[in-house]
Amino acid sequence: MRDDPRDDPRDDPRDQDAPVRFDTKIAVLLRDDLESWQRLNVTAFLVSGLGTTVPEVIGEPYADADDTAYLPMFRQPVLVFEGAKETLTAAHGRALSRALPRAVFTSDLFGTGNDRDNRAAVRAVGKDQLDLVGLAVYGPRNAVDKVLKGARMHH
Repeated sequence: MRDDPRDDPRDDPRDQDAPVRFDTKIAVLLRDDLESWQRLNVTAFLVSGLGTTVPEVIGEPYADADDTAYLPMFRQPVLVFEGAKETLTAAHGRALSRALPRAVFTSDLFGTGNDRDNRAAVRAVGKDQLDLVGLAVYGPRNAVDKVLKGARMHH
């Protein structure tokens, strides 16, 4: 086992052929009645907060063969799921009860245009009344799997 969770087995030349399996999972759950543009927008916004509060999900910076530098990205895949409004509400409750790092996107955020108004829109509603259209969650694989019970992989 590696001491640093940021260590990626693919960085070790001795492990180049070993399959990479993460003990954690990054998942996004989208409400199944969203338009295509909304799904993309919600997914991008939801995952944007993870790296700021859970730094171990971020890999190393990229560079091409010409040494042009690029920003680092997540060190592991982001799995995208979909489900009905009820599935999303239940998953939100399970994420809260397990105290997993999470981000929410409510239907109200489609009508705002900046972070301040987004935060105010979420702040105005109690957690049990949020009209959720998206949820991102990060944590141990088995805990995230339990949170997503009833959801299906996005297609």
